Amino acid sequence: MSTKQQTQGDWLQDWDPEDEQNWNKKLAWHTLVITTFSLTMCFVAWFLPSAIIPKLRPLGYDFTPAQLYWMAAMPGLSGGALRILWMILPPKIGTRKLVTLTTLLLLLPILGWAFEITNPDVPYWRLMGLAILSGIGGGAFSGLMPSTSYFFPKRLQGTALGLQAGIGNFGVSLVQLLTPWLISFPLFGFAFFDRVGSDFLKNFGYSIFQSNTMTFTGKPDVLVWYQNSALVYLPFIFAIAIWAYIVLKSVPMRVSIKQQFDIFSNVDTHLMTILYIMTFGTFSGLAAQFGLMMENMYGQYNESIVANGELLIPGYNLPDVVNYIFLGPLVGAAARIVFAPLTDRMGGAVWTLISGIGILGAILFTIPSLTPDVSSAEALTSGFNWFLYGMIAIFFFTGIGNASTFKQMPMIFEKRQAGGVIGWTSAVAAFGPFLFGVGLTIMSPTTFYWIGAAWAVMCIIITWVRYAGPNAPKKG
Repeated sequence: MSTKQQTQGDWLQDWDPEDEQNWNKKLAWHTLVITTFSLTMCFVAWFLPSAIIPKLRPLGYDFTPAQLYWMAAMPGLSGGALRILWMILPPKIGTRKLVTLTTLLLLLPILGWAFEITNPDVPYWRLMGLAILSGIGGGAFSGLMPSTSYFFPKRLQGTALGLQAGIGNFGVSLVQLLTPWLISFPLFGFAFFDRVGSDFLKNFGYSIFQSNTMTFTGKPDVLVWYQNSALVYLPFIFAIAIWAYIVLKSVPMRVSIKQQFDIFSNVDTHLMTILYIMTFGTFSGLAAQFGLMMENMYGQYNESIVANGELLIPGYNLPDVVNYIFLGPLVGAAARIVFAPLTDRMGGAVWTLISGIGILGAILFTIPSLTPDVSSAEALTSGFNWFLYGMIAIFFFTGIGNASTFKQMPMIFEKRQAGGVIGWTSAVAAFGPFLFGVGLTIMSPTTFYWIGAAWAVMCIIITWVRYAGPNAPKKG
């Protein structure tokens, strides 16, 4: 096996991963490791708003629930739009430049949130701008995934892409899990700077080192340093960008933009997009809105439970969303990793079918809990547990589908098109947080979930007829 590869600049020459004798396995897996770390930070930046927005009102920001839904939707809107740009970049600038520059761009939303979260008087439009910038992390997915796929033979692409996407998806849980702990104490000497003050920043209404007070209904106020939830990732972003610039290489893919977009003449492009909306669209949409849904239905934003700062249901313990919102994305990401090797062994279509059936069943299970029973504390607690278990089940089956669809695409499409299809389908599905935010703003959660159930039925039929059934024309 070749361990040396001819290069021209950072571009590899005569790279063919299907040639087992000359495939540089070490370079391929090293590339996967770096791009996966970068993708994890991308998901951290993309879903950082999901860990911050549900707590803006307790931190003193005067926004309505509808405004918060819209704000939580913006990373999905911009992430989906930016994925269309990122999907055409791998053949143009190569893996090395793409990963390095993308990682550095994450500094914009990360630093922005760190500054703005210390100032409850910041106008709504500025936080909306930061939510849009957070979409950079979402856009990167459709560039990083195809550029990594170039390094692996088809027989391993299900495993490689499943590992990259699954571990990258852990960035969602990482930011949601670590945030409650990170905000509980001052980091990097912040306590000293908070006492001494930063006169320059305070002239503009900021002190990036200052603490905030978080107010809860029926509970004592809590002193927090919410800027920690963003600043802690800065050293990792710099380290990954430097690592990528030094180590990564690029695979030449001589494809024009016109050739990249000929995927739209293939019916399977559109069908796989529909399937990936069911899987990743649901995963990303729920991950972004999970906390707000919990607050609006079972928490302090439900006026039948809390009114004028008073708890109306004696004995009911309001859930603290930060203790729960990481669970769904964690389960979904883990399922994507665990089932990725199984898709290489059994094919992706059968697991996409299982995913669709599971998502449908989990949605139907969850629907009754979307209308909380406020008759007693016991009924509310039971309903909340039902809601939580149902949501986790939906995340689990989306994780399976996320792995299986990414196995299907390299098998269904020729090599030149597969990267573009992965980029396109992931771009459309990245609108999930936006669509969920809009849907939950203009209609009831129950209606929205029934629409999701109908979509799952459609996807089950498509998968069986086109990809998984005994007479399916496109096995994958």
